[in-house]
Amino acid sequence: MEITLNINHSMHHVLIRPDEFLLDTLRNMGIKSVKKGCDTSSCGICAVSVDNKLVRSCAYYSIRAEGKEILTVEGIREEASLIAEFLTGEGVEQCGYCSPGLVMAIYTMKHELDEPDIESIKHYLAGNLCRCSGYEGQHRAIMKYLEVK
Repeated sequence: MEITLNINHSMHHVLIRPDEFLLDTLRNMGIKSVKKGCDTSSCGICAVSVDNKLVRSCAYYSIRAEGKEILTVEGIREEASLIAEFLTGEGVEQCGYCSPGLVMAIYTMKHELDEPDIESIKHYLAGNLCRCSGYEGQHRAIMKYLEVK
């Protein structure tokens, strides 16, 4: 079936299978920041923004995304760079595998959390796993990022 997707501020006509997940559609289109991790929607590596909501693309059917704004790290380059500056400022650089999912979570967090505090940030990030850095540094970086926005 053919659908039209708004991906990173650009319209795309895409042929998909009815049971195709957004992760596979994006990867087939050459968007490589979206990665496959656990296949159970619990690690956050495949996270993207759909209408400014955090979505696990490995469990989100592509057909559901028709008519919605899909953003990946490639679509928020400047903001992603700013978020990366805050993370590196706290010494929590990552290998890069789970970084795009974390960046997308932080990006959507600023749209969804009205008055973020450390507990709401921890709750929001509960599904983002990282094996390269400690979570406390991430939390400090996120608090600083959200305070300047």
